[in-house]
Amino acid sequence: MEAAVDATKIVVLARGLGTRMRAAAANAGLDAAQSAAADAGLKAMIPIDRPFLDYALSSFADAGLREACLVIGPEHDAIRQYYERIHTSRLEIGFAIQEKPIGTADAVLAARDFVGDDNFLVVNSDNYYPTDVIAELCHPPAPAFPAFSRAGLIRDGVIPAERIAKYALLDIDSEGILRRIVEKPSDAEAATLGDAPVSMNCWHFDARIFEACRSVPLSKRGEHELPLAVQFAIEHLGMRIRAFHADATVLDLSQRGDIAAVATRLRGTPVEL
Repeated sequence: MEAAVDATKIVVLARGLGTRMRAAAANAGLDAAQSAAADAGLKAMIPIDRPFLDYALSSFADAGLREACLVIGPEHDAIRQYYERIHTSRLEIGFAIQEKPIGTADAVLAARDFVGDDNFLVVNSDNYYPTDVIAELCHPPAPAFPAFSRAGLIRDGVIPAERIAKYALLDIDSEGILRRIVEKPSDAEAATLGDAPVSMNCWHFDARIFEACRSVPLSKRGEHELPLAVQFAIEHLGMRIRAFHADATVLDLSQRGDIAAVATRLRGTPVEL
């Protein structure tokens, strides 16, 4: 029996419409280039001396990843042209097209050819995850994910506590296996789950997740959503998804008001792609 190997591929979900980022925000303190990127909803390309996504991709390379697939829309020429133009020595960057913005599970399906039969990571393009968490996530066995503590996420004040309350909460059993993921929990669900850890849409999957992404019904928002696909995989495919504790900060670039704080944290961070 061959030994399991670390994941070296990562799928970066960059297809979102950027609705919250495009919304006006008073006193956001943006420069002209940042305002233009925010107006276009291109969160990954928000300039902080260089595009925000550069920092994340460099961190992925630091963690041992070697191939990245950016899932973008057919209209996202700015992202494609930028990454086709720059030289990379540590990370091979390719693209997959999600034709319509119909959810994150559908976005993962768009990267099917890139993944092949390999294990792979999935992350959001508007989050900067700690390198050590990504490095731990690369290790087998898959499927697995970091369960972020709420205290860790709000510790540095980069993500407001009220935003954390709207994130997906995790019900994890005594063996560290995910039982339930509660997307956008109601007040009653949040109260029941108490101080449950939080999902930041950061996963290590094997190819079985594609069946769940194809099969998951539409959500109430009319989308094929990855958290619901994960729940489908647990309930219908018998998938056991391992959690590990992550008491760490994630930089979240969801809206204009986030840009200044994220820029302060990232400026001066070395980038090598």
